[in-house]
Amino acid sequence: MDREHADSAPAASADTASYTDLNAQIIDQWVADGWEWGTPICHECFEAACAGDWSMVLTPTREVPRTWFFPVMHGKRVLGLAAGGGQQMPIFAAMGVVCTVLDYSEAQIASERVVAEREGYVIDAVRADMTRPLPFADGSFDLIFHPVSNCYIEDVQPVWRECFRVLAPGGRLLAGLDNGFNYVVDDDEERIVRGLPFNPLRDPSLIPAEELPEWGIQFSHTLDEQVRGQIQAGFRIVDLYEDTNGSGRLHELGIPTYWATCAEKPLG
Repeated sequence: MDREHADSAPAASADTASYTDLNAQIIDQWVADGWEWGTPICHECFEAACAGDWSMVLTPTREVPRTWFFPVMHGKRVLGLAAGGGQQMPIFAAMGVVCTVLDYSEAQIASERVVAEREGYVIDAVRADMTRPLPFADGSFDLIFHPVSNCYIEDVQPVWRECFRVLAPGGRLLAGLDNGFNYVVDDDEERIVRGLPFNPLRDPSLIPAEELPEWGIQFSHTLDEQVRGQIQAGFRIVDLYEDTNGSGRLHELGIPTYWATCAEKPLG
């Protein structure tokens, strides 16, 4: 997820590598520095999940409703898309699902393997760039769990098309989405200082080179891209909700900065 991370990462600029390669390197460093979204769940949390005591988030604070999951998850094929880090996939494993996770961060993938080995379950951990065609056959999964991560890619429509392709009919896509509001305010979240869209590939001054280790290369996206884009890919939106940052002035004022959607691939 965006904005909340450790303070240091390797200095680099967008012209030394593709922006997704650069973001993967930066996130690796955030994980090493103790990033909240790169800290695996503990053994006790896994045991609790095995006993049915669990919750998951797609956005910073609000729990995903259990009605968004299938009534019986055991045996379902689940893809954690850009969901490495050992936080959600262990909970899915505790439900008895067939787990696959795809992430471009080596550190996030390594965490998945460490937790799987620690808890004794099998996971297919794939390091790949989600901006490219997903390395899975059509209809490979029953559910895709996709926490906030589209803020690190420029074009989200190909992701929705690929999600639709790799889901089986009747499959569900659960997605956490940044609504862009974080990008218009100053660091204290008190003044509007930028317009939208926020795209540092088009305007490098938005994230100066010295700030790349703190931010990575991030992008704002519209409701058209994030929600209508899923509909255009063929999905039916089943449910949605909003969430805040979890801290800071926007949170204190109750201003939503995230959406979460539950979408379904039609049977016919």
